[in-house]
Amino acid sequence: MAVLKVKFTKNKRDKLAQVLWVLNWVSVVTGIILFGLGLFLKVEINKRRELMSDREIHSVPNMLIAVGLIACGINFLGGKICYDCVDTTKFLRWKLLMLPYIICTFFFTFCILVGALMCYTMRNELEESLFLGLRDAMRYYKDTDMPGRCFLKRTVDMLQIQFQCCGNGGFRDWFQIQWISNRYLDMSRREVVDRLRSNVEGKYLMDGVPFSCCNIYSPRPCIQYQITNNSAHFNYDYQTEELNLWRQGCRQALLEYYTQIMQSIGLTVLIIWLFELSVLTGVRYLQTAMENVLRQGDPDSESDGWLLENSFVETARTNFNIIKNLGKCNQIDTANNGDPNIDVPSTAHYGPDNVLPKQIPVVS
Repeated sequence: MAVLKVKFTKNKRDKLAQVLWVLNWVSVVTGIILFGLGLFLKVEINKRRELMSDREIHSVPNMLIAVGLIACGINFLGGKICYDCVDTTKFLRWKLLMLPYIICTFFFTFCILVGALMCYTMRNELEESLFLGLRDAMRYYKDTDMPGRCFLKRTVDMLQIQFQCCGNGGFRDWFQIQWISNRYLDMSRREVVDRLRSNVEGKYLMDGVPFSCCNIYSPRPCIQYQITNNSAHFNYDYQTEELNLWRQGCRQALLEYYTQIMQSIGLTVLIIWLFELSVLTGVRYLQTAMENVLRQGDPDSESDGWLLENSFVETARTNFNIIKNLGKCNQIDTANNGDPNIDVPSTAHYGPDNVLPKQIPVVS
């Protein structure tokens, strides 16, 4: 029994073909949208590639770009097919191509769904990339005179100002690294020398942060050195002072920024997937209805269209048998091919020890 069978008159088939022709051109536009979304996401990631580790975080934008380009080609071909389906004579040239086209388009729409889901599942991978990238960027913050790293100080400062964040997970991350270069340390001061010697790795660590961590909305001048020393500042308690520094870590700020972008893109791609699936459903109805018209031999007669000619279970069983028979075709039929490497039953009579009996010569 056919699944979701619908009866089509000649007028309904023509209208369906015309509507699908228009929808396929709309789908070309959606392909351009997919391409644009992937390109936009790739540009946004590349803007801060110095703050991310070299992980496969470009898989989502690359997939959206590829799917968008393929969508333009597939739907352009689909529009041509649907346009010719108005005429039964022109449909004959596409008859053998339509079923492979529908199967390929089905797998293509599945790729669109995968792309939408990847937008929602990319968060953990992105968070790990940001953690490693920000950790290295903060570590090289002081290397302003080293080629290849001299730009990182400006990058990190601009990030903390723009996103109103401080450190990787918080401002205390700056306490654990030396972010001031030795060239700017006064080695004649005993305090500086003692601090360097007190550290096992010879690093100048202190409870201070770069200026870009300062909260511009603080009512008092920014306190960026001796942050945990209450006695070093008048009327100050670092545990209750919330407006002095940005409290949010930059990893969380960037993660929320990219998550919002990817969720918006994921929702758009999901809507496009539903639209493409509806167009594919219409093309399937048109294909089956036109093939039934050819079987009847009357172009003006009514015809049935369906999604599946048999039930889901029967269709799955048929496809499984086809795959199973393809595997059997690889086996060699020794009876027909006469393979010399395989034993063939012989008419000779063997003895009890599976040895041919000795032949007694006949005297003529």
